[in-house]
Amino acid sequence: MSKFQLSDKAFDRVNIIFVSIVTLIIIYPLIFVISASISDPQAVNTGKMWLWPVDLTFDGFVRVFQNKAIWVGYKNTIIYTTVGVCIHLFILLPAAYALSRKELMAKKFILWFILFTMLFNGGLVPTYLVVRSVGMLDTMWAIVIPGVVGAWSVLVARAFFQQTIPDQLIEASKIDGANDIYLFMKVVLPLSLPIIAVMALFHGVALWNQYFSALIYLSDESKFPLQLILRQILILNEVSADSASNAAGAAQSFAQQVKTASLVKYAVIIVSALPLLIVYPFLQRFFVKGVLIGSVKE
Repeated sequence: MSKFQLSDKAFDRVNIIFVSIVTLIIIYPLIFVISASISDPQAVNTGKMWLWPVDLTFDGFVRVFQNKAIWVGYKNTIIYTTVGVCIHLFILLPAAYALSRKELMAKKFILWFILFTMLFNGGLVPTYLVVRSVGMLDTMWAIVIPGVVGAWSVLVARAFFQQTIPDQLIEASKIDGANDIYLFMKVVLPLSLPIIAVMALFHGVALWNQYFSALIYLSDESKFPLQLILRQILILNEVSADSASNAAGAAQSFAQQVKTASLVKYAVIIVSALPLLIVYPFLQRFFVKGVLIGSVKE
C-alpha cells in the first residue's frame, strides 16, 4: 500500500511540474506582449525588457486609439460577430438536434453529406463567384454567411444532444402534449447552455479574428472589420519607416518611426485580443463542461 502511495505522490509531482512548465510557456508570451506594448522599444529590442515593463510609455496605445478607423473597425467587428453567432446558433442547434433523433428519415445520408463537406470545398475562386452572383459582395453578409455552419460544429452539437437529452424526457414531454417546436424551445435549449456557449465562443472567435474574407470581399473601408484595420495600420507604419530610411538626412525621423512602429505593433495585438480575454471568463464554466462532450458516457 505504501508503494502505491509513493508512486501516486511521485506521479502527482511530475504532473504538477509538467503543468507548471506548460503554464509558463503559455503565459510568458502574453506577459511579454503586454509589457512590450508599454515599454521603451529600445529596451525591448536590446533584451533589457524580458518580463516586466521598462521605461513606461503609452504612446503606442495613444497612436492606435487616435486613429478613428480603429473605432469603426471595432463597431463593424462587433456587429459581424454578433450577427454571425446568432445566425450560426439559429441554424446549428435545430439541425444538430434533428440529427440526434432516431426517428429522422434519411439520417445516415444527411450525415454522410455533411461529412463530405469536411473533405472537399469549392475553393476560393468559385466561392468568390457565388458571393458576387448572389449580391453579397462588399456587404456584411459576405463575412457572415459563407461558412456560417461547419460540419464539425454540427457533429459536436449532435453528440451533445445524444448524450445529454434522454429519450425518456422527450417521450414524457410528448405525452404531456408538447409538440416538437415547444419541446425544442422549452425543454432542449435550457438544458443545452454548455454546447451553446462552446459553439458561440468558437464561432465568435473565428469571426472576431477574420480578416482574409474581408480582404477578398470588401472594398469599402467603412465596412472593414477590426483585424483588417489593424493590418493596414501595421503596413502603413512599416511603409512610413521604410520611406524615412530612404530620405536623406532623416536619421532622427527614421529612428522615431521605427520606435513608433514597434510600439504600435504590440499595442495592436493587445487591442485586438483584449475583448476576447474579457469575454472568456464569463463563458469558462460552460466552456469547460462543453469541451468534455463525449469523454464520459453514463
